[in-house]
Amino acid sequence: MTLPPSGQAAVDQLLEVFDLKQLDHDRFQGESPQVGAQRVFGGQVAGQALVAAGRTVDPARSVHSLHGYFVRPGDPRVPITFTVETIRDGRSFSVRRSTAEQHGQTIFFMSASFQVTEQGLDHHLPAPGDIPAPEDTPTMSDWLARYPEREAAFKAGPQAIDVRYVGTPGWVPPGDRAAAQQQRVWMRINGTLPDDPLLHACALTYASDLSLLDSVLSRHGEVWGPGGVIGASLDHALWLHRPFRADEWFLYDCTSPSASGSRGLARGAMFTRDGVHIASAVQEGLLRKIGG
Repeated sequence: MTLPPSGQAAVDQLLEVFDLKQLDHDRFQGESPQVGAQRVFGGQVAGQALVAAGRTVDPARSVHSLHGYFVRPGDPRVPITFTVETIRDGRSFSVRRSTAEQHGQTIFFMSASFQVTEQGLDHHLPAPGDIPAPEDTPTMSDWLARYPEREAAFKAGPQAIDVRYVGTPGWVPPGDRAAAQQQRVWMRINGTLPDDPLLHACALTYASDLSLLDSVLSRHGEVWGPGGVIGASLDHALWLHRPFRADEWFLYDCTSPSASGSRGLARGAMFTRDGVHIASAVQEGLLRKIGG
């Protein structure tokens, strides 16, 4: 398998993935990185859908929320076509619907809302305390040194994000993970992004699909893969509360309030390293036990 790029090279590849080709005033086309994955990473298609929507909105308006549904697995071998519908352009808000299609079928659709800058009430919950700094948290290389058999699967996944688990990753072998109420992860885009706020929002959307469903498994000490659970994202919602840079460290603090009927609900809050609450995410996933 050809090794994927890492560091800034991977970030540059991510920027290419977000650099959609404009086909018409409301139609765009995106590609997927060829890294050996069997299906398109959900965060990728969500980020691209947001790029498409954002390109039709006044740059003075920033995205503050998005809600999407993963309808079918994406095929990484063929381009994805995005069609944007203008739902409303008001004095303060713009609303768009962005639909991703392959092979003549919808694979993902998203509603996104954009707002002009305004001043008002301001408060947020504090970030969790007693969390080790990202520099004091094991890197992915540290974990792979313990589980080298997982390296191939890791290299087929997103490489543009530096992910550091405060607890135990969800992909360790069965029996190696104790039950926990939270799944906490330090993240950042592993390089430098341009200053465009829309790109940072798309990058955060991309990253927000990682590790969120791990929190459902954490409640049971479960893991992904043989002897554990197989799953897929069903939907995804993200609220962006304050300005941020996705290429600076943020803590993704995730919990799961409920799981039933082979579905699990996960919610996460993102905090800068100085404790500012920048975003919140909620996702439901399909989770099924599999044999060894």
